[in-house]
Amino acid sequence: MSEKASNPALVVVDMLNAYDHDDAELLTRNVEPVVPRIHALLDRARDGGVEVIYVNDNYGNWNSSPAELAERACQGERPDLVEPILPPDDASFVIKARHTIFFETPLGYLVQQKQIDRLILTGQVTEQCILYSALDAYVRHIPIAVPRDAVAHIHEHLADAAIEMMEKNMDADVAVAEECRFG
Repeated sequence: MSEKASNPALVVVDMLNAYDHDDAELLTRNVEPVVPRIHALLDRARDGGVEVIYVNDNYGNWNSSPAELAERACQGERPDLVEPILPPDDASFVIKARHTIFFETPLGYLVQQKQIDRLILTGQVTEQCILYSALDAYVRHIPIAVPRDAVAHIHEHLADAAIEMMEKNMDADVAVAEECRFG
């Protein structure tokens, strides 16, 4: 991934998941190889002093906190997919209710306040929350990067189309996690 920004943030989307929903089996098959890559990106971001932001669905529970979301996910069907990438206490955390990290959340304000000039999107689901979040960033003139092997999908053909759309229509910097540059 090319070096375009001086103050990027690594965004971890919807990884606090109990995997107790209808399409969980399809999703977890694709999350398994993604978790170590996100973990490596988190380590690199922390070592490099890069802002890390977790944005997670509240699953309709309007009084849930980040700690409660993490606890619920760790008590779910696949704690092995959650525990390696639990948010540290010093990470920014935004709770969302819908498919995009921006819709009616304070993320836009957080990005502006911290003068973040590029978002590196990781997490799930490529053809849903990652795609919609990328579009929302694009219309806000925030450059994005998507490490294609650090996002998980439910339907591969839709994920492939989503990655292509992000790259061609939203000028996303798409590569593999290992090539992701934070500077």
